[in-house]
Amino acid sequence: MSTHAKRERLLFADLLESHGPDAPTLCAGWTTRDLAAHVVVRERRVDAAGGLVIKPLKSRLDRVQAEFRSKPYEELLQLIRSGPPRMSPLNLKQVDEAANTVEFFIHTEDIRRAAEDWTPRQLDPVFEDALWKRLDTTSRMYGRKAPVGLVLRRPDGQTTVAHKGTPVVTVTGEPSELLMFASGRQNSARVELDGAPEAIAKARQASLGL
Repeated sequence: MSTHAKRERLLFADLLESHGPDAPTLCAGWTTRDLAAHVVVRERRVDAAGGLVIKPLKSRLDRVQAEFRSKPYEELLQLIRSGPPRMSPLNLKQVDEAANTVEFFIHTEDIRRAAEDWTPRQLDPVFEDALWKRLDTTSRMYGRKAPVGLVLRRPDGQTTVAHKGTPVVTVTGEPSELLMFASGRQNSARVELDGAPEAIAKARQASLGL
């Protein structure tokens, strides 16, 4: 049975293919080719991928990513579709789900929502619950740089605190939309914000994300 991560992986690859290598994305300054190279490096070059979180390794990451960016676009798509190397822990279903469900969902939306005429996907409740589970356990990482208190709330009332502080801004929406907001895509998330106007403005402009 296909997992959420595998389904989102294939959808992501299909969008990369249909949009071509030069389409815009929500990742500032990145085209679809850049995004494809990023995903491949993350999965296949652990020696360089550490630069995503460790600043001293950033120059190595940039160098390796530039190498992959120069590869034929079709080769990048094939590497994404075929998945991580055989001996990678990401081949284990539980690890794949934990590490890649959110990764591929967000990057799929990075392509979809960069288009002017995009419309929200109709996601099934099981997938929304899966996204909420990931968001609930990582929300404080996403919101650690928020300049205001930040509470994420589902329409059914479930909440998670992304950042403690005052004044508080409550962001309400489906888990998929809350995830887009918390990952730094505030302007592309279909959510409602409640709080003082000044605090809402700060939340919308905050540097959120991992």
